[in-house]
Amino acid sequence: MSRPLRGHFVRSLLPLVASLLLVPGLLAACTKDKDGNEASGESLPDGATLLTESASAMTDVETVHIVLDINPAVGALPITRAEGDLKRGGDAKGAIQLLAGAQLLEVEFVVMGDNAWLKYPTGGWRAAGSITAIYDPSAILDPQRGVANLLSTSSNARTEGAEKVNGVDAWRVAVDIDQKAANMLVPGVPKGLTGTVWIDQDTKRMVKAVVNSPQSGSTPASTITLDMTNFNTAVDVSAPV
Repeated sequence: MSRPLRGHFVRSLLPLVASLLLVPGLLAACTKDKDGNEASGESLPDGATLLTESASAMTDVETVHIVLDINPAVGALPITRAEGDLKRGGDAKGAIQLLAGAQLLEVEFVVMGDNAWLKYPTGGWRAAGSITAIYDPSAILDPQRGVANLLSTSSNARTEGAEKVNGVDAWRVAVDIDQKAANMLVPGVPKGLTGTVWIDQDTKRMVKAVVNSPQSGSTPASTITLDMTNFNTAVDVSAPV
């Protein structure tokens, strides 16, 4: 290759080499969420702001479907799972799984105002003085005791990424969780709670939360997962026949 041609060839390669040298910097500016989706660290919204917005959005929720899983059971009551449809005023219907010794029992419930009915594995429906002796589902949508309170009292929020959860695009935010607020939802949880909440990017409602409960004395470490769907859809709660 002649000297002029060789010089032209080298000069033509310089822009390509320069662009390749920039690639590591571009890669470093991007992060991957746990599902492999790319998200720019600079584009992630502030975690504390998301918690404030979500706490406000949750105070406007009138009805919701919840699935609460606790593995293993922790706290004052041996609940392993609760699922149901809730109204903000306290009316609710669903089922609770709890441990009675080594036996897992499923108890169906209906709550209407001050009246409650329970159905155990054997026998039919029977009136109950109060379901709160087992679990109080009305706490979940109560702004002073429920999810809104859990969000507003959480601290050290860090937005980690974006992913789809329960059918919606959500921000994943790591948090430190206030024990008193968590105790209103799951009685008897210990101190030192950490977790992750997923906040709908559009509505700012919390669609999922995972709370990590550490080992405390003879109480083993536990994971508490709350999924929330069907916001503000019609819920029919009636007394069982």
